[in-house]
Amino acid sequence: MNETAIEAAVRLDDRKARPGEVFTTFLKLGLTSFGGPIAHLGYFRDELVTRRKWIDEAGYADLVALCQFLPGPASSQVGFALGLFRGGPLGAFAAWAAFTLPSAILLLLFAYGAAAFDGPVGGALIHGLKIVAVAVVAQAVWGMARNLAPDRERASIALTAVVIVVFAAGSIGQIAAIVVGGLAGLWLCREGAAPAIGHLQFRVSKPVGLLALAVFFLLLFLLPLVAGAAQGMALFDSFYRAGSLVFGGGHVVLPLLQAEVAPPGWVSDNIFLAGYGAAQAVPGPLFTFAAYLGAVMGPEPNGIAGAAIGLVAVFLPGFLLLVAALPFWDAFRTRPVAQAAMRGANAAVVGILGAALYDPVWRSAILTPYDFALGLAGFILLTVWKAPPWIVVVLIAAGGVTLGLLY
Repeated sequence: MNETAIEAAVRLDDRKARPGEVFTTFLKLGLTSFGGPIAHLGYFRDELVTRRKWIDEAGYADLVALCQFLPGPASSQVGFALGLFRGGPLGAFAAWAAFTLPSAILLLLFAYGAAAFDGPVGGALIHGLKIVAVAVVAQAVWGMARNLAPDRERASIALTAVVIVVFAAGSIGQIAAIVVGGLAGLWLCREGAAPAIGHLQFRVSKPVGLLALAVFFLLLFLLPLVAGAAQGMALFDSFYRAGSLVFGGGHVVLPLLQAEVAPPGWVSDNIFLAGYGAAQAVPGPLFTFAAYLGAVMGPEPNGIAGAAIGLVAVFLPGFLLLVAALPFWDAFRTRPVAQAAMRGANAAVVGILGAALYDPVWRSAILTPYDFALGLAGFILLTVWKAPPWIVVVLIAAGGVTLGLLY
């Protein structure tokens, strides 16, 4: 047996199921990974590619490309896939649980404490967290526009998405904007196809991939039909639908979830934005914001049960699509048509998030010139000074409390 074959045999043996190792590794990442999905991918690379050598550089790059192509929480999908690669199905679950639970528990605790914020100081703190949301969403729109809508064609798609969302509010308008963006991408975004890199070797068969895709669509179309049977089903349906449409990064979940929980009166805009601001101060995936929303829901199930339903429902579609895509990605990623449609859909996402920056984020938080100055300070700290988000949360929330007490 030559050296290459020996190395391959060692790598194959090293991939035997080790869910305990996967859990402890991702728990460390879940406790320390601040800064959003792009930062998370950097943490993963340092820990799992460079130090532990679970996967090579080319394979990791291709995995990241796949997860950015699919709807869902990109960094959590990468973690789920690496857990699957290292420890099989149990490893995938261990990776998700360990990376997700620290931030979910912190936001659940914040949800239980939010009811105590009724006095002047508590109200000012809530308002400060809403101003944090302005700075964070503005930074997300700025960065995504530069990366996903850098030319006239994609900027025009983004603007069209804004118009669609403004005139067709709610989830229907957002779905329509993404569909129109993808179709426009087929026409306008055929140039500049990204070269294929790496090669993914996951032990997921094509029948399993097709089964995962069937389950994804079955839930997507069946859940609305049974949502009226119980509030728990309606909650699962709303969060599952939001998780199915998140293209372009975790911040996009803001308008999608707001469209699901605000119109029926489950969560007020004030409580919604306060939780979104608090979510910036915790490590791990931004999708754990769903745990907070599930906990603070007006109708039952809420509390821990609501948090669990929201958390599972918002992550599940992204993981089903990931499993569905793994066996077919090497062939599919080279097709220019698929890349063009994805570029158009991503540009539409910039428009959706831009519309959300105005309503509800800006309109609910920026009420005075002092609020504007504080929000602008947070934006500059994030974009120019590159300050860690949790520091910005602390500073701007403290500023909000100070303004609330003085004015």
